[in-house]
Amino acid sequence: MKTIYDWITVAIFCAIITLFLSRSVAETKVPGDFLIHYLVASVGCAVANYLGNEGYHFAAAAMIAASVGYVFYFLRPLAR
Repeated sequence: MKTIYDWITVAIFCAIITLFLSRSVAETKVPGDFLIHYLVASVGCAVANYLGNEGYHFAAAAMIAASVGYVFYFLRPLAR
């Protein structure tokens, strides 16, 4: 955990895991909630972390934004 990208992407990944675990034990399932969506968001965090650590700051920031956007569009963490 040396760069800001490590901290940001790990925090987003922890939020994705928490969302997955809370939904996996819920009594009612969210329609359209597939495991592949969590995988795509997690891989996006990993790629953003890699890009940031390699010095591609703009690409890393864009990938972080894309990952967060993907989570909100497909996983809908704030939906009731």
